[in-house]
Amino acid sequence: MNTSTSTDARSAIASANRRFMDAFGRGDAAGVARLYTSNGQLLPAHSEVVEGTPAIERFWRGVMDMGLSEAVLESLEIEGQGDTAYEVGRYTLRAGGQVADAGKYVVIWRHDAGAWKLHRDIWTTSRPAASE
Repeated sequence: MNTSTSTDARSAIASANRRFMDAFGRGDAAGVARLYTSNGQLLPAHSEVVEGTPAIERFWRGVMDMGLSEAVLESLEIEGQGDTAYEVGRYTLRAGGQVADAGKYVVIWRHDAGAWKLHRDIWTTSRPAASE
């Protein structure tokens, strides 16, 4: 792997994650959705695949409308080669200053139109399942 490509991807992905957190904190679902490729996909638990910018915007708007007001992303591993990179990390979601969820994620990134964008985004909570 080309080290400079990997370093460039790492820096650009860190910047994109900051834009994601900033947009989320502003309640800007459209701004979050613009960080994904046009055929990007979310793979949330207990749901079908969410694909494309309009659907991704609707998904994040729904999350924000539930009262979630802050997303904190922490990259643990980023590797890139060519126009593709992957990231493994941890997330924390807050509502009214309280932790609402925390877990881990994997994102496949694509270099698209001069920018690194989320292409496939899957996450899962680290909280125990609720007892039935």
